[in-house]
Amino acid sequence: MNFRDFGKYNQFKEQFAGMSPEMKEQMMRMAKEQMKARLNAFAQKWLSQPVLIVVALFLGALVGALTAFFGQVLLAVSALRDAHPLYWIPGLALIGIAIVLGYKKFGKGTERGMDMVFGVAHGKESEIPLRMIPMVAVSTWLTHLFGGSAGREGVAMQIGATLGHNISKKIHVQKAGKVLLVAGMAAGFAGLFQTPLAAIALALEVLLVGYLELSALLPAAVAAITAYKVSEMLGLEKFSVDLHTLFPDYNVANLLWNENGFDIHFVLKLALLGVLFGIVGGGFAKLLSLAKKFAANKLPNPVKRIAFVGIGISLLLLVFWQGRYAGLGTNLIDLCFAGSQAADVNATGNAATVFACDWILKFALTIATIAVGFKGGEVTPLFAIGATFGAWVATMVGIPLPLAAALGYAAVFGGATNTLFAPIFIGAEIFGFDTLPAFFIVCVVAFACNGGQSIYAQKKLRLK
Repeated sequence: MNFRDFGKYNQFKEQFAGMSPEMKEQMMRMAKEQMKARLNAFAQKWLSQPVLIVVALFLGALVGALTAFFGQVLLAVSALRDAHPLYWIPGLALIGIAIVLGYKKFGKGTERGMDMVFGVAHGKESEIPLRMIPMVAVSTWLTHLFGGSAGREGVAMQIGATLGHNISKKIHVQKAGKVLLVAGMAAGFAGLFQTPLAAIALALEVLLVGYLELSALLPAAVAAITAYKVSEMLGLEKFSVDLHTLFPDYNVANLLWNENGFDIHFVLKLALLGVLFGIVGGGFAKLLSLAKKFAANKLPNPVKRIAFVGIGISLLLLVFWQGRYAGLGTNLIDLCFAGSQAADVNATGNAATVFACDWILKFALTIATIAVGFKGGEVTPLFAIGATFGAWVATMVGIPLPLAAALGYAAVFGGATNTLFAPIFIGAEIFGFDTLPAFFIVCVVAFACNGGQSIYAQKKLRLK
């Protein structure tokens, strides 16, 4: 302290001594409030991120355990349906009625699923009730048991988002609500699909078009990796494919580069695939939106809507090879990467090969299933649609079938979700990181050609 500061201190001391007791008390109260505000600001700046990371670790472990349990039960009910399709698929309409009535009695409001999650993320709503978790899990198991063509990612992301949101209400740090909601979505996707990089990217970019929620990056990464490891330890198996075993004479590096350098002809083929995949993915999202509105307008009663359309879906599922298009569509994905059995695509032919009509029938039945109120999600059917569509156009474009199917698996998903980095990473995590350049080219073009459509209620980033 210099002499000038010492003089000011003495002057303040004399003034303070001459104050009335009431003034002294008020001055002390103001000083305490100012100190408290400074301590809170310091804590928010330096302690909020460590606190959120620790909470994200716990959140990831919890979500990983729940998604592992959900995924294993889902695989069991799907296997039961596949073993006896004629017993289960005819009851789809009846179980649809039970789902609607169940939501009306026990889960009112939660039937909106991901729309509610996005509403909270965008600040339009304030609550995600915990009852959403058992409601969406049980209704998805029933949808799949009785043959509905639906996915599973919606359940995983709703589990994560619900837990993250409710835990955030106990954590009094800045942005805890949005950060833990995003971290929960990342954990849900990573725990179910065991692709943590894709899960992190999806959760960060899915809320706002053209923007990454980077404030949630570290907590989302911690939650996703933790959920992935917990899910793996609990026995949920990851789907992955080694493309080198399917076309050993080629690899992506040799296709992209040759003795003359960069192979522009192959890049143009990839770009053409990207255009097609973007149109299919964007078309799926747009038609799903239109189908939901059409069904709600024509059949405003949700019980009648799910009953009448459920009967039609059951009949179609049985007519088309007794349940070939029921459930997730993983059977179609497996056919695309079944080695020599998937060497070409037949119009009719053996059921152990990919049919030319597989992608469009799965496309239509998934839209019908989701549009009328059955639960689950759209992502795994989108993987199946993309893989079978890629297999169909492979020879037309001049790209090895397994590679085209792999690229379609990721890029149609990206086109339907209006995301860029998530499909690139999911392709690399499932089919090998040596394929990353091909996935990058195709997914960038697909993102540019999807017409801005999305199966999620994303906000648009307005460029000025």
